[in-house]
Amino acid sequence: MLSLKSALARPFAKRVYKKIKKWSNNPEKTQQKVFEALISNGASTAFGKDHDFVSINSHQDFVKRVPVRDYEALRPYVDRMVAGEENILWKGKPLYYAKTSGTTSGAKYIPITKESMPSHVEAARNAILMYIHETGNTKFVDGKMIFLQGSPILNDKNGVKLGRLSGIVAHYVPKYLQKNRLPSWETNCIDDWETKVDAIVEETLPENMTIISGIPSWVQMYFEKLIQKTGKPVGEIFKNFNLFIFGGVNYEPYKTKFENLIGRSVDSIELYPASEGFFAFQDRQNEKGMLLQLNSGIFYEFIKADEFFTENPERITIKDVEVGINYVMIISTNAGLWAYNIGDTVQFTSTKPYRVIVSGRIKHFISAFGEHVIGKEVEQALQDAVEGTDITVTEFTVAPQINPKEGLPYHEWYIEFENEPEDLKAFAERIDESLQKQNVYYFDLIEGNVLQTLKITKVEKEGFKNYMKSIGKLGGQNKLPRLSNDRKIVDNFPYII
Repeated sequence: MLSLKSALARPFAKRVYKKIKKWSNNPEKTQQKVFEALISNGASTAFGKDHDFVSINSHQDFVKRVPVRDYEALRPYVDRMVAGEENILWKGKPLYYAKTSGTTSGAKYIPITKESMPSHVEAARNAILMYIHETGNTKFVDGKMIFLQGSPILNDKNGVKLGRLSGIVAHYVPKYLQKNRLPSWETNCIDDWETKVDAIVEETLPENMTIISGIPSWVQMYFEKLIQKTGKPVGEIFKNFNLFIFGGVNYEPYKTKFENLIGRSVDSIELYPASEGFFAFQDRQNEKGMLLQLNSGIFYEFIKADEFFTENPERITIKDVEVGINYVMIISTNAGLWAYNIGDTVQFTSTKPYRVIVSGRIKHFISAFGEHVIGKEVEQALQDAVEGTDITVTEFTVAPQINPKEGLPYHEWYIEFENEPEDLKAFAERIDESLQKQNVYYFDLIEGNVLQTLKITKVEKEGFKNYMKSIGKLGGQNKLPRLSNDRKIVDNFPYII
């Protein structure tokens, strides 16, 4: 028999589905309304006055007046805001600063405003409701759910609360979910990641867990500790666990590993949240890509990734994007970010409606020899190579080897195997073949004897975990870069076999 919560979930899901359908069927009109509202609200701010917002009537006007900026370039405005000034990037003061650890800028303070906060919460909720509408599955709503996240303890920065995004969002869990939610507040506040995961294991073991959510690499650690403690697969420990919600990295490289840890397959929903905004979520189980949130106070522009570093790259809106092209995503938001480069690259899988996959980071690529290999390509190549085998990979990263001791340069893959191949050389060749098929520049360099076939360096068990710990980035929202254009990570990397 359905519980009251289950019975109410379906009509609520249907209502949300209809609302989403309405704006996703009118994408250009929806984005134009968002654009006009942003310019109107931004006109009275310091940034709006500096960039003559009152005379902006079109996207072309906006492009002329507002250059694309990353955090460093926007920093003079952010610094004024953080110092306590009002009406700088958005009216009044922000509600929060989401603190993130930038690779080049040190700590970043990303504003979250009264207007932007609801979309962070609603998008995550709507992803689950769209799943309920599509599948009719509501069994999980009566069980316990967990989200592996940062500490909800917030500090104060000149009258504005400051913390990690996942910790801020923890304060907005709806009342009807409070009783279902784990871990406890006390456990969530534990700073040391490994101690925290141990506490989560103890807290969740006796419970009826139905939803588990988090970045795959950190959920994997939680699963492994559960199995270590009980000797049983996760799906046996939690018999009603049937929905995995994830974001932050591509799930495909982890899929086989997760199915082994769980002992069966479970449905999954992919999310695309960031401190700067909640951009997309998976709205259909059998469709590739996530539905771009066009109605959430975010105006999107796109620049072709291979033109991004040229003199004046063209900035286009959604009406001009094409499927399968690698774009740098530029956002303007009701948190006061203007023509802001978040550093992600995306590809559209569909334009009716607009769905995207995250293809990598504009800074995370290898083009030491002009090949411009991106994150999506290395992940796909690895997936192709393990398909139909019992090889499982825990984690990996790729770097160029420009000055080998002998022979031609090559791409060096650092791989931590759970179950390694019998023939490492043949495995490397399979990855290389897939990469050549996907990337014509890489193919030309191999064919032209500029590069030799990639080589694999084996990483010891828990090597990447120990590396992340050694640089103070274990757990939370931290992710190991899939590839780099230099050898900063791998040079002097001590965890190799």
